[in-house]
Amino acid sequence: QVHLVESGGGLVHAGGSLRLACTTSGFPGSYKAIGWFRQAPGEENEGVREGIYCYSPTDGSTYYADSVVGRFTISRDSAKNTMYLERNSLRPEDSGTYYCTAKTTRFLSVRNMCVADPVPGDYWGQGTQVTVSS
Repeated sequence: QVHLVESGGGLVHAGGSLRLACTTSGFPGSYKAIGWFRQAPGEENEGVREGIYCYSPTDGSTYYADSVVGRFTISRDSAKNTMYLERNSLRPEDSGTYYCTAKTTRFLSVRNMCVADPVPGDYWGQGTQVTVSS
């Protein structure tokens, strides 16, 4: 059974840092792409999630949202099946629930997955909440 589990969220003051982790398990093969999405507070009912990072192990392509360029670092530990998102210089507008998702079916590109695909992921974690206080 496929699982994605996010961890590392919490409450942090503006300017601080957090490292989020996404651990995957149960994939019968390699997923086509994986990504981090953020859902802003109050948008739960709309189901709107911003794609902030997408990566395809197939060709190594990556997509970064403009809002996070220069303020976060991605790393992967293959032995632990874990992808990390470290965010620095956090701002109150970075608050939200961060989800990890994996794509195993129709995949066009990392940019499409993060920006345009109405179904960006086939499997989702439960999310980890980040609150940045001013």
